[in-house]
Parts: sequence; structure tokens; C-alpha cells
Amino acid sequence: MVSPDTPSDLSPPGHVLIAPDRFPGSLTAPEVARHLAAGLRRVRPDVPLVELPVADGGDGTAEAAVASGWRRVEVKVCGPTGLPVTACLALNDGTAVVELAEASGERRLPGGRPQPLTATSLGTGQLVAHAVRLGARRIVLAVGGGACADGGAGLVQGLGGRLLDALGKDLPPGGAALRSLHAIDLRGMPDLSNVEVILTGGPAGPLLGRDGAASVAGRRAGAGREEIRALDAGLRRWADLAEAAARTAVRDRPGAGAAGGVGFAALAFLGARVEDGTALMLDLLGFADRARGARLVVTGEGSLDARTLRGRSTVGVARAAARARVPAVAVADRRGLTGEQLRRARIQAVYALADIEPDADRRVRQAGPLLEQLTVAIADEWLPRRRPRRS
Repeated sequence: MVSPDTPSDLSPPGHVLIAPDRFPGSLTAPEVARHLAAGLRRVRPDVPLVELPVADGGDGTAEAAVASGWRRVEVKVCGPTGLPVTACLALNDGTAVVELAEASGERRLPGGRPQPLTATSLGTGQLVAHAVRLGARRIVLAVGGGACADGGAGLVQGLGGRLLDALGKDLPPGGAALRSLHAIDLRGMPDLSNVEVILTGGPAGPLLGRDGAASVAGRRAGAGREEIRALDAGLRRWADLAEAAARTAVRDRPGAGAAGGVGFAALAFLGARVEDGTALMLDLLGFADRARGARLVVTGEGSLDARTLRGRSTVGVARAAARARVPAVAVADRRGLTGEQLRRARIQAVYALADIEPDADRRVRQAGPLLEQLTVAIADEWLPRRRPRRS
């Protein structure tokens, strides 16, 4: 445990707000929150608890919204390889959270086998279309954890657009096929002029080039050098025709390369704007209201390291807690931040699974019980028992 600051000897009144992100590979954000709550209830049964799983606008965002009370809507859509999958979106008072990973994510790949040249974002477009049919007027498009590098061409197809080759036939799915793109027909797409689309999911570069979608998403999906060249050539052709059709130039804008280029299509065809995912989600989930009157916020994620400082949810939660004048501590599988870095991030202390279980595989298998074990130290150091009054 790293603790830059020392808690007070007396525990003030108020609740504990449990607001963690997921532990990738072991627990979802709601599962992390449940285990932390179970542990704290055992050691401090008199302390009120409020569970508010959070997300940074990427993978797990829809699930976090549902856990906070949003309506869960399940839709059968096309997965990244063309097989049908049942995906969910979250809906609340005219706002929908549409998560790319739900429809077109790595976890939807059969057997986990990547298909970088042919994987499609079609299902994500179908989810967006369904949200619009349900009356959503604001769509948060969370684009972490994607399995495709198709520049969002599938997104456009899922919304009713057609991508045609020189013979007028529909292109097959995937980024490589875009090399044969000849025309884009947008007549089947719905009117989205009154729909606000917000793109979230962490920083991303341009659509093309060394830091573009083909290089980043393709390499992550296991594409070799020649496959990356094929993808980049397809995305370049797609960018030329898509920008002409949408009458805009967005290929070099921040966020265009997000999720294999899905960000590009959202910017070009949906008029999306890019926002910090953590700040947006904390606002949508009502974090400020739930932190009011709290004595402690417990947040965390799988790994606290340099990436955490670049916009991950743990830092966003800690800084929001500081604005509410509530101390925040974090749990993690492991940590790689110094005490000074933690202070700057407004994290008062870190409790890591690696401190009590050195075996990494066991930490994945037993993450839930180990988190419950960590709550003993959290309670001892931040939730001291109330001193009995003297008569």
C-alpha cells in the first residue's frame, strides 16, 4: 500500500462512494464494486455504501451506465466477423450509450481469432440506428476495445449507407476491401441532423499514416506488414470518397483514428464531437450528486501506471472527489506510480492485489475475494470505528 497522506483519527459521518472501473481480464466494473461493497460491509457494517461503477468511455461503458440505473436494451446485430451477436445499449431520458465493443469488439471474435482485413463495424452502426429509433437525441459512442480497422465503413453500412465497387455491387466487409471502393450511396441513411453524437474512448491519432488506424488497430489485431499496407491503402481510398460525400475534411482530426477509424466515420457522417470519456460519464452517472456528503471515495482499475495519468477513469474520479472535498483511494491489480504522481492525481492511497498475492494468474482467478481482503486495510486506515462517548 502506498499512502501519500494520513487520514484523520476520527471518521466523519457520511457514506462511502464505491466508483471503480473494470479489471480487464478478470472483473467488470460492477463486479469490482460488488466485491468492494461486500468486503466493507463485513468489516464496517454501520457505514452506508453507494455503488457507482464507472468507465472512461471505452470498453465497459454501457455496462457501467446500466449498473447506475439506465435502461438496458438488447439488440441482435452483426458481429465483427458477420456472425450475429446480441449486444446491449444503455438508454436514459433521451441519451443512449452505444459501445463499439458490444457489437464490434475483440470479445466478439469467435475463438478470439482476429481478422484484421475483414472485421467490420457494421453492428455498431446497427446499434446507433436502433438507438435513434428508440428516440435517442444524444448518443455517446464509446469506441474502446474494437476488433476492426475498416475506417467506420461498416458503421455507415449499418446505418443504411451503401459502399459500391466499379460494377455497382456492394463491397464485402473490412478495411482491405475499401481499396475497390468506387462510390458511396447515403440515401438509405436516417436524418441525424437533430441527433447529438459524442465520441469517447481515450486519445487517438489521425486516420492515416504511421500513427493511423491501420498501423495501430491492425497491429493490435495481429496484422503483418503487408496486411497493414493493404488496410492503409483501403482507408486512404475510403477517406478520399467519404470526405467528398460528406463535404468535410476530418481525416487528420484528433479521434479520427479511434477504433480502427470508426472515429473518422463518426466525425464525417454523424457530425460527432470528441469529449473526454471519463468526465462525460461521471456527469451522466451523477457522480457529483452521489459524492456529496461522502466520507470516502474508493475507485480503481486493473493497472495504475503511466496510462492511468493520460485520462483513465481512476484519475478522473479522484479529481472529481477532490472537487467535492472527499478523499479518494484506489484499488488495483498492480501499480507503477510514485507517491508524487499519486498526489498530483489526487489519489490518497493505493491498495494493490499484488501486495497480498504475488502470483499474477491467481490474482486474475481470485480477483474478487482478494479485493474483499483489501477492504480490511482500507477500513482500518480510512474508516476508523467511532469512539464511544464517555458518560
